Amino acid sequence: MNKIGNHTAISEVNTLLVLRHSSNSIGIVQGIGHNGNLIDVQPNRNKVDSVMQIDSAKDSFTDFYSDFYHQLKNPSEYSFFKVREFEAHDTAIDLQEYIDCLSEGERQDLKAVEVSIEAVNEIRNKKTIENEPSVLKKGLSNGLVISNSSSQYRYQIEDVPWEKMDELGLDREKLEEIGALESLLKGYKTPMLIPILFKDGVTVSQIDARLQLRIDDDGELFVKVYRVLKKVDFRKKFKGHKFTKQDRVNLLTSGNMGRVVDLIDAVTCEIIPSLISLDRLTNELISLRMEFVRIPDVLCGVSLDLEQKQVLREGKPLFIENMVSKKGKFFSAAVQFNADRQWVEFLFENKFRSSGFSEVYHSERGVPSHFRGVKLRRWQMDKLMAGETAYIKGLESRKGKSYQGYVTFDKAIGRIVFSFKKPKKL
Repeated sequence: MNKIGNHTAISEVNTLLVLRHSSNSIGIVQGIGHNGNLIDVQPNRNKVDSVMQIDSAKDSFTDFYSDFYHQLKNPSEYSFFKVREFEAHDTAIDLQEYIDCLSEGERQDLKAVEVSIEAVNEIRNKKTIENEPSVLKKGLSNGLVISNSSSQYRYQIEDVPWEKMDELGLDREKLEEIGALESLLKGYKTPMLIPILFKDGVTVSQIDARLQLRIDDDGELFVKVYRVLKKVDFRKKFKGHKFTKQDRVNLLTSGNMGRVVDLIDAVTCEIIPSLISLDRLTNELISLRMEFVRIPDVLCGVSLDLEQKQVLREGKPLFIENMVSKKGKFFSAAVQFNADRQWVEFLFENKFRSSGFSEVYHSERGVPSHFRGVKLRRWQMDKLMAGETAYIKGLESRKGKSYQGYVTFDKAIGRIVFSFKKPKKL
């Protein structure tokens, strides 16, 4: 009998039932095989099979289920239901009879009683944050106020290592002005390149980089600097993966490679199924383990079915119709999971991105007509197409403050690059 967690009485032990969507059959979970395939048995009132036992305590179950779910090879092919162990066989048989009589529309009602991985992970992440060093526990008590809820912020204003920011030539006012402080407090990379002071021995120069607040092994907060690479060297293997021609085309056009590949951990030599995306601002390759790929159930008002969610989970682009914007208007667009942003992104063509990230267009379409919401003039577009630098003003930060700078067009990856400082001529 498989036993997970500690328990003292039968009434305190739970187990899992599984609904296989492909066969519409209910089974009792026994475990997971080495290949990631689910092991379950069919219920039988006249036969007692061994079942998986799970401690019903809230923390024990959430920890178990999250680990269990992410070990599965194709978790989206199943729905799971938590039941008491001694009721498992009878409940499984009754549930099978109930499902056999359901229409496709009524099957959606089952979502209300199945175990949601999103809800489990939310509880688990909240517990993790509460157990982390005090730098993660503080609320947003002063300084930046962006919404009515401070729970979306991982760090607080006073947590930021301002001494290090000062060494980089930055302060709070500057970060707020360009709309970068909010992302830093949420634990994300800055959505734009920021000019910082860089010390190389005794020489101090100015470079463009993305920043992120991270926690080191001692629990201290530090500023992670992501420098801009000239270009991606696809000739080199990336964590053991050799890029194909199509891989390179996908990364340079959409920013996402579009398929799951096995990467090798340099320390443990573990083989890790992952997605790969390109940081479009720094030209850095970013990978994300499949166990951390989260696909939403609903995207802009459209409920995603299992097939659509699987397409996105595999890193492929998906065209979705009749989504609803924040203004209540219908629109259709292609979406794809981005490993750098760790979420599903829109692949709008010939439109600037409202997310704050630099625009990404297919390179064969040439210079876009807009940049960060500002329509480019003909002379600016001509300069960019000729490989020259153009001055642009009238840009607006998230705080509503205007700023200006210089732009160039990188033909290799088909995007406009912004800089506060005029780039030097080659």
